[in-house]
Amino acid sequence: MNKPVRELDTVVLLRDLPDAGLRAGDMGAIVHLHSPDVFEVEFVARSGHTVALRTLSISDVRAARDEDFATPPRRG
Repeated sequence: MNKPVRELDTVVLLRDLPDAGLRAGDMGAIVHLHSPDVFEVEFVARSGHTVALRTLSISDVRAARDEDFATPPRRG
């Protein structure tokens, strides 16, 4: 990411995190900054409940763009 991240920025995951049930392309929101390069990202279901809250680094995500969409729901 080229610009500094801020709390509540929407980001897109760049790699799978199978232990959290997350896949590359999932969108989340930065909810806490530990440092400019390390932060907590919350991933939520369409219903609004939290799916995962993970500490990630700047290399794990990119800024969301207008053409990004929420990934389709996972099936079985």
